[in-house]
Amino acid sequence: MPDFSAPMTSGHTFTLSGRPARSTVLFFYPKDNTPGCTTENMAFRDLHDQFKAAGAEVYGVSRDSLRSHEGFKAKLGLPFELISDPDEAVCQAFGVMKMKKMYGKEVRGVERSTFVIDADGRLVKEWRGVKVPGHVDEVLEFVARRG
Repeated sequence: MPDFSAPMTSGHTFTLSGRPARSTVLFFYPKDNTPGCTTENMAFRDLHDQFKAAGAEVYGVSRDSLRSHEGFKAKLGLPFELISDPDEAVCQAFGVMKMKKMYGKEVRGVERSTFVIDADGRLVKEWRGVKVPGHVDEVLEFVARRG
């Protein structure tokens, strides 16, 4: 994976290189405070301790502003950081920007996707076009198996 840096909540900057975790989980979602995205973030929140026990760090990524992310994170009590990508640089690097149908219209947006990157910066698993129910459990099972 190409290295990148991007601003994230809590005043920190995410940089892919040198992540200390055995696995870094990046999940891309369309928008803060929408039903599916809220459900997905809460699922990662609820299993966060198990991800940590498996040696994985979890980060959510969307095009929302840091201000939006900070409010969303506080509202849901998220224990992980959210990465802000308003210029779509990270979304473009991972190829998650797609044309989607919304209320019968074509709109350009983030395709819900999850990526697992190992400590050496290699992509080891990806899920694209994710459906929220059961997805976070599947990601946890994968990172736990990798040990």
